[in-house]
Amino acid sequence: MGKLAAKIKTIEALIAGFFLLRLVGIRNAPLETWHSWRQTLTNMMARNLSEGPFSLLYPVVDMGGERTGIIGSEFPFFQSLIAGCNLLFGEAHWYGRLINLIVSSVAVYLFFRLCKRWWNERTAWYAAVILLTSLWFAFSRKSMPDTFSVSLVIIGIYWFQHYIDSRKWWTIILGFAFITIGGLCKIPAVFLFGLIVPLWMARTIRFKLKLQITAAVSLASIIILWWYFIWVPYLVTTYGFQLYFPKGLAEGWSEIRPHIGDFAMQFYFGALRSYTVLFPFLLGIIWIGYRSNRLALAGFSTLAAIFLFFSIKTGAVFPTHNYYVLPFVPVMAVIAALGLQRLEPRFAFPLLVLIGLEGIINQQHDFFIKNEVRYKLTLEEQVDKLVPKGEKIVIATGPDPQWMYFYHRKGWSLEPAEITDADRMKTVRSQGGHYIVIDKRVEDLRLNYRKIGETKDLAVYETPSAD
Repeated sequence: MGKLAAKIKTIEALIAGFFLLRLVGIRNAPLETWHSWRQTLTNMMARNLSEGPFSLLYPVVDMGGERTGIIGSEFPFFQSLIAGCNLLFGEAHWYGRLINLIVSSVAVYLFFRLCKRWWNERTAWYAAVILLTSLWFAFSRKSMPDTFSVSLVIIGIYWFQHYIDSRKWWTIILGFAFITIGGLCKIPAVFLFGLIVPLWMARTIRFKLKLQITAAVSLASIIILWWYFIWVPYLVTTYGFQLYFPKGLAEGWSEIRPHIGDFAMQFYFGALRSYTVLFPFLLGIIWIGYRSNRLALAGFSTLAAIFLFFSIKTGAVFPTHNYYVLPFVPVMAVIAALGLQRLEPRFAFPLLVLIGLEGIINQQHDFFIKNEVRYKLTLEEQVDKLVPKGEKIVIATGPDPQWMYFYHRKGWSLEPAEITDADRMKTVRSQGGHYIVIDKRVEDLRLNYRKIGETKDLAVYETPSAD
């Protein structure tokens, strides 16, 4: 490893250092700039599990209105771990952050081991550093299943490689378990299953081993497909609540086209949070094609094609939400590392430091909460002063789950236009919604309904009666 070894002693020390760095603000409530809404939704589902009933087959959110709140979503394994912490230690906002950070840190270590096994130690170091300072730097400490799911699949792939090397039966069981749970936690993580293509192309691996791993991946795929394409549609049809809205390829592309610049930006900057890394990344692509390494070329091409398919299926959501590119980040980190490998260490190491610093600087703001949003931590206390416990409420924040989560209530999260529609509110009242809660810092609604009272941040109204 040359100079690189002199700078950094062990991969364990590197990962431990980044683990400690990302503990900054780890106990923060999900109020930071990037996607606090997705974190509150995750925590909301976890809280409903811990408050009961604890059912992994029927995930529940609080915005169901007159419905049960059972939602067609990802398999709530991540949420169940948070719920377990709630039951053991009392409810808190930050358990998911720590769980995700622990699992993703383990995955980075095994990612390093895989890169070392498939290429060499120098490439593995480069790839690990780039991954640690990429978009994963911020999102691997959020209460979201995105990096968590991909981490589980990476761990599973490591155990499959271990099975190829050791032939120990329990390692293939571990591989199957981790990739299954990872894919269930969020389906885009299954794009890594495309590594089955270079597996079959490898001449040094026995046919029997290829067949066994393929059987394990196929069984995992069947379970994952059952959840997302049989069970989730059943939940949506039965309970009328959906989290994902996948598009057809034509529809998805038509939504992406007006945002094509943002779509491209997710790859040339968003994923690795660095412009400096573009040079080694492009160099890595050229090297992969120039060397005609058939396994590497087949693997990267397959993964890129599958991920492109997933990204188009999401439509406009992909270019307008930075975290949808997260599953592809480890692949991009390896490509950039292979590009750095082409440079002499005396040039590659300073460039790696610049890449890492740029990635960290571009994300450091996400470790802190702005003072103007901290009032949300008092919303439950404020609403309890005006609305009896257990009563459902109506709020005017649209589909954003943040407010309902911090109110710790169930009810209707509607658009402001619906709140001002008296006929709509009469219908809501007939369904059990008697209280309208308005966050005065967010909405300046003039309601012609009876005001029950107000606090510093809230105003509560009574929904109109049909009489």
